[in-house]
Amino acid sequence: MNIIINGGTRGLGREIVLLLAKHKNNTIFVTGRNRTVLKQLSEEAENSNIIGHKTELKDFDNYAELFFKTVTKHFDHVNILINSAGSLISEDFMTFHNADARRLMEINFFGPASIIRIIRPLMSKGSHIVNISSMGGYLGSSKYRGLSYYSASKAALACLTECLAEEFRDSGIAVNCLALGSVQTEMLNEAFPGYKASVSAKEMAQYIADFAINGNKYFNGRILPVALSNP
Repeated sequence: MNIIINGGTRGLGREIVLLLAKHKNNTIFVTGRNRTVLKQLSEEAENSNIIGHKTELKDFDNYAELFFKTVTKHFDHVNILINSAGSLISEDFMTFHNADARRLMEINFFGPASIIRIIRPLMSKGSHIVNISSMGGYLGSSKYRGLSYYSASKAALACLTECLAEEFRDSGIAVNCLALGSVQTEMLNEAFPGYKASVSAKEMAQYIADFAINGNKYFNGRILPVALSNP
């Protein structure tokens, strides 16, 4: 399978990449900001099936053309797209800088949306788009101080999922969203120092990898909470 993972150089995204790369019939195209880490990730692949590509979601328009050219150099079609990239800034709403708010929206919403638009022509019936959201962006869930813009950006990605599932329905392309609770990652440590999640990055990565491959057989346009605790 040809798989694109947007945001795969650390934490949960990295674990998803390494899991899917264990299958020699998969080829994984991974985006990230750190060229050195992308190279190291490619070298870890025992099947030599990880392709790293440096990009910046906060100003993705400057990278979009090169991104598409690089993808089509390796893939003539895409089976799975996983939008796992994300950024989190914890700050009270009244003191949140507009520049930081726009940066979160670019990385958590506009960047993934642009990638979907670019990759969509390479996808056909049976393909699956998986957007990784958060319980913070899940309607009715508990909310936490300092995460207003983060949660709003993830809620926007969840809503986009529902809209695109309808737009792509006639093409047979499924679009689903996983709203994750707390997972032991670097990003969780940065937001909640000292907090210990009940789910490891590897455990959640296994669930997401399995869902990306099989979830479109059972779901389309769904926002699915995946949480033992929140956070």
